[in-house]
Amino acid sequence: MFVGIINRKFHSLCASAATGRVRVPSWNRLTPEMQRNRVIGPAIRYSEAFKLQMVSEVERDGLTAEEVRRKYGVRGNGTVNGWVQKYGNGSRGKVIRVETPQEINELKRLKERVKRLETALADANIELALERAYVQIACERSGIKDVEEFKKNNAGKRRT
Repeated sequence: MFVGIINRKFHSLCASAATGRVRVPSWNRLTPEMQRNRVIGPAIRYSEAFKLQMVSEVERDGLTAEEVRRKYGVRGNGTVNGWVQKYGNGSRGKVIRVETPQEINELKRLKERVKRLETALADANIELALERAYVQIACERSGIKDVEEFKKNNAGKRRT
């Protein structure tokens, strides 16, 4: 029997060498020593009612997920937060803003004022561009070469 085990191992090594693939034990499996000592405990499954109770304590009572986790002895650090995201009403971690009708009206009035001011600014920019173009054309027709010098010399003089 001992010879048969050696022959099987020898043949499996020869077969893996012939195919070019060597079988390596997986890194994520428990070693026999870990299986004997149970370093990793069995997975714990929680009922839906238990999960909902914990979520309600987090949302209703204002406790943190960490406090609830410690209170009930849940092992995973992100477990309770995952349950809150999955089963919660969505109010946890969100800011809900309530506005009065006066605040809504004030916001509308301010938005309309901004729109009017932007329109006035655009009109003023157009008028300025037209005035610059008019001065340029007037200076060209009157034979003035340096428009900037003309503006400096005639600034503040009374037009008649």
